[in-house]
Amino acid sequence: MAPSSAEAGSSAAAASASGRLLVLYASQTGNAMDAAERVGREAERGGCPAVDVLSMDSFDPGRLPSERFVVFVVSTTGQGDPPDSMKVFWRYLLRKDLGAQWLEGVHRAVFGLGDSGYQKYNFAAKKLDRRLSHLGAERVVEIGLGDDQHPSGYEGALDPWLLSLWKSLNETNPSLLPRVSDINDPNLSILGNPKVHVIYYSSNEVPRDSIVSEPNKIINNARSMSPALQFHDDGGPPCMLQMVTNQRLTKESSDRDVRHFELEDPSSAISYKVGNTLEILPSQNQSAVDAFIERCNLDPDYYVTIQAKTGDKISKGSLVSSQMDCIKLKTFVALTMDIASASPRRYFFEVMSFFATAEHEKARLQYFSSPEGRDDLYRYNQKEGRTVLEVLEEFPSVQMPFEWLVQLTPPLKKRAFSISSSPLAHPNQIHLTASVVSWLTPFKRTRHGLCSTWLAGLNPSKDNIIPCWIRQGSLPPPRALVPLVLIGPGTGCAPFRAFVEERAAQAATEPTAPILFFFGCRNQDNDFLYKDFWLTHAQDDGVLSSKKGGGLFVAFSRDQPQKVYVQHKIKEQSARVWNLLLSGAAVYIAGSSTKMPADVTDALEVICKERGVKKEDASKWLKDLEKVGRFHIETWS
Repeated sequence: MAPSSAEAGSSAAAASASGRLLVLYASQTGNAMDAAERVGREAERGGCPAVDVLSMDSFDPGRLPSERFVVFVVSTTGQGDPPDSMKVFWRYLLRKDLGAQWLEGVHRAVFGLGDSGYQKYNFAAKKLDRRLSHLGAERVVEIGLGDDQHPSGYEGALDPWLLSLWKSLNETNPSLLPRVSDINDPNLSILGNPKVHVIYYSSNEVPRDSIVSEPNKIINNARSMSPALQFHDDGGPPCMLQMVTNQRLTKESSDRDVRHFELEDPSSAISYKVGNTLEILPSQNQSAVDAFIERCNLDPDYYVTIQAKTGDKISKGSLVSSQMDCIKLKTFVALTMDIASASPRRYFFEVMSFFATAEHEKARLQYFSSPEGRDDLYRYNQKEGRTVLEVLEEFPSVQMPFEWLVQLTPPLKKRAFSISSSPLAHPNQIHLTASVVSWLTPFKRTRHGLCSTWLAGLNPSKDNIIPCWIRQGSLPPPRALVPLVLIGPGTGCAPFRAFVEERAAQAATEPTAPILFFFGCRNQDNDFLYKDFWLTHAQDDGVLSSKKGGGLFVAFSRDQPQKVYVQHKIKEQSARVWNLLLSGAAVYIAGSSTKMPADVTDALEVICKERGVKKEDASKWLKDLEKVGRFHIETWS
């Protein structure tokens, strides 16, 4: 199985089209790549003469008609968006000169990875599946929809989908999978070679000019060297900000810990806009990093260069710079490998089984990586939030080579937060509103969110440097003369604090339009986030004041016998909401991805119907608002 490579696409000419399986994936976090590589491994086990597993951005879509068997594995990001690696490919497929017979003779299958907690669940995969049908490609098997909400994660759908795929492909062309019965035979499982190559240097062997000392360059070098982070484009070195405020917003007695953080660059202004997000790279606990290095028998003082392999060859310059930068092994682990918060994937357990010397450990690992053990693995691993370090410690006979650990340990991901300040009010600061995440597992083990817990533990009076990247968010900054209807319960208020701050600053120098803001929380006394801020702007000539045509409406869900949520407040203010919509208002919704966005959308549809819009047209009316840039949603799980 050839991994992703721009050159691999040209290998189609060398192999008979009828005897090759092409697997194209579009991944944002690496899950789709994992699923695609599993498709490739199983096809090879079934005797497929040629298998290529490629990222969509390394394949020329104009070559699709020359393929005969193609499997697409696609994740959905944000609000139904395709991954970055799919965007050029998708634009090509939308060309109007591609006719209904363009893909005639191509047999294809689509598997999507998504989260049913979001409204546009598996949107990218569904759109791709429809478009391939319109272009004449023949469906081998019905689209598979992996769901993060499934008790076994996306593999709950992937396992049965793959069984159907192999059965259908074998019926379509038996020569494609001559050993199809071997695919799920555990006795025939073999371990290939790792896809990374590690060069080790002792401290006195390290070329001096290959070592950097600036913290932001160290971070950039480590993460650009990591194969697992090829789908997490950092876009260059981070800006390094200092935390100057760490304030708890909820009462100490509340079971929710929500914080207000202020980060600043003391030397210069920070370039950002309202609606932007701030990505933060959290620091891992150093004792956990030390424990991982000791458990894996690694030398923390060694330096390493990590290179990707293409087939059995090292891909020079693909993931490392031509200068062969090297980095301290311990630093590489700390900055790129999530060893103490993320759970390993099923293939991690499969590879571990090959290195287990204790028979009972080998048997347990083989069971976990089998279809029969999938649900037990999910309960043991994902449901309990087991970390890579915990798993390795529970199987002490396993000694995995560092190459495999680099390849299979989940990457240390940045965490994104909506910015809750305006640069007009705070030119050299960025404010964040974050809930400190913790939960109990089914076995009553307390787990903590890595980034939020780390941020909450920082002391503003001491030196603390936070690696950050400013990104465009999904909430575009509104113009001053656009009326706004803002709905942000809980920490969903974060971007709207920035919007209100910005409009207040604009109002001092130019005409501005009114804002209606709907906030929701459990109790007025415990978790009315930024209470004084909202009330100040709702008084006198504030931008939320009735005098300015605005309004502040708060739903306290637990302060009365019957629960009241933001959608109820929206319906109570239906006349004001409708009038503002008629005057050109834009609607912004932010917060939890559970039921809230759908409930709010339903409330807005009810208002439309109350004002004379036909029932069947109400939903279309809101979709039309979205098309013209007047309806925006930003949610998180």
